[in-house]
Amino acid sequence: MEAMRARTPDGFIPEAGTRWDPCSTLPPPLPGPALLRQTWVDVSFVHWAVDPAAVAPLLPEGTRPDTLHGRTYVGLVAFGVPSTLALNAIPVGAFGEVNVRLYSVDEHGRRGVVFLTMDTDAAHVVAAARSLTGLSYTWADVALRQGPDGRRAGAVRRRFPGTAQGSWSLRITDPISEPNELERFVTARWGLHTRHLGRTWWLRVGHRPWPLHRAELSHVDGNLLPVAGIEPLDERPVSVLWSPGVSCLFTPSLV
Repeated sequence: MEAMRARTPDGFIPEAGTRWDPCSTLPPPLPGPALLRQTWVDVSFVHWAVDPAAVAPLLPEGTRPDTLHGRTYVGLVAFGVPSTLALNAIPVGAFGEVNVRLYSVDEHGRRGVVFLTMDTDAAHVVAAARSLTGLSYTWADVALRQGPDGRRAGAVRRRFPGTAQGSWSLRITDPISEPNELERFVTARWGLHTRHLGRTWWLRVGHRPWPLHRAELSHVDGNLLPVAGIEPLDERPVSVLWSPGVSCLFTPSLV
């Protein structure tokens, strides 16, 4: 049976008996064959607390904000994608991505991510993802840089559609052996909700548990959050994390 279960590009196979627990660091098995295989590297996560009632109108029909002790969160997440393979046969190429995301739960109890914006420097990815999935990809200039002593920096300037820009820098600190409750809530997400062709879709994702490090934010500026319709409760982020990355699988799921 193990040979029949989908494995990620780095060889990871979710345990067949893993219980469905959306905030577990271990993913449950995928419900079907993977339609997309992708690798994410050099991933920066910056999160702020937001009012669930304020962001609820931004979520797809049939979903509501997922909350932790009465609060929900918005993430600014940046990473490189060195490889993508669609339908196990079609290479898509490398690109950088910066997204603004919220956390959702639907009427079936499926918890996931809702992407408000997804800026990438690959115009063909924008066209394909928008037409096939309805995901909010936009064409942008994206720069992600590595510096000495664990320093990371990035910048994005949107080309089309719309205009938005931002920049940030951080310094990677200690590795995390056991993520705390908030760190699990914003990273251990095994699916996403997207509105497309008149309905809300649930796309499942599977990958190894995130290898996480805490990080110190040096600066962040720009208008990526307000353009996405977000006003954090406090300008200071509540969580700053970094990961070297994971390889992952995507497949649609109806249950």
